[in-house]
Amino acid sequence: MSESPNPRRPKRGTWNPQPETVALLRVSGNPINGVGERAARRASPFFWHPPDQHPWGDLQAVARRNSRKCPGSTEAFQAAYDHPGLCEVAEARNIASAASLTEEVKRFALSHEANDIGIAPMDPLYTFEGYSVEHPWVIILALAHNYERLREVPSDETNGVGVCDVGDQYARGTRSSYALANWIRLQGYQADAYPGPSAGALLLIPPAIAAGLGELGKHGSLISPHFGAGVRLAGVTTDMPLIPTTASRFGADDFCATCQICTNACPPGAITPQKKMVRGVERWYVDFDKCIPYFAEAASCGICIAECPWTRPNVRPKLLETMARRRSQP
Repeated sequence: MSESPNPRRPKRGTWNPQPETVALLRVSGNPINGVGERAARRASPFFWHPPDQHPWGDLQAVARRNSRKCPGSTEAFQAAYDHPGLCEVAEARNIASAASLTEEVKRFALSHEANDIGIAPMDPLYTFEGYSVEHPWVIILALAHNYERLREVPSDETNGVGVCDVGDQYARGTRSSYALANWIRLQGYQADAYPGPSAGALLLIPPAIAAGLGELGKHGSLISPHFGAGVRLAGVTTDMPLIPTTASRFGADDFCATCQICTNACPPGAITPQKKMVRGVERWYVDFDKCIPYFAEAASCGICIAECPWTRPNVRPKLLETMARRRSQP
């Protein structure tokens, strides 16, 4: 299959939201997300939290309704919400060393649908305002997209391949995270699962970066050295003693500074060419007010992660080599 863009995608600058969609936006999401703030703080609940926690409940309903028009998407996303309950914590505790338990956690996760795994100490900034997580460790699971299916985004009423792959990976994340949380509970430790697509207490990208699963891309998504931006995340928090994995720099952030592919591919022009200060951190940021209306009308999106050079299987190895060579130069 060629690398040419999906012909169903509008070109950058040719799309404008419908007036009724703009009316549902109601308030700007950028200040709520902390754009321009120089002090660190926890993130506010956002678009994919329950509608009573943010101003965009009606727009969220439009997005959900439109995405379900795509063939197969209802079943794909329903699987992301179907999971077993959490089992009781076993009275007998596995008292193996932290190193041994960490290896067991990794083996279990990778044999239960996860494609990659990272572990980080819990940080209060990893939880949304109004939520709490008491466990000292967060485990992040990475679920890789099928690239050929992902390239079909955005979906419509005749072709649901792209959005179905999104749903399928969220469903894998649900199964994988609940399986791991229950396995940990059977070892005598507390554990909770945090899959998507609905948001809960736990942010996933910041601990994923801390755990070495990737770097933040200009499109606001994680870029994995193994899967590019074509990856979904799920989390598990626990009090099981573990050893953290380490953060990794492989050049994605540096590459994004000059790459314009996702910026030029974004129909609403939501991807900014420079970093912004967001809740005390200078980082890549996607304009909420431009992104979400398109997302709602287009029955989901994902164009930026599909077009990202790091996501392309035949390009990623060359990028890794090039960036490694550049980073090694004095």
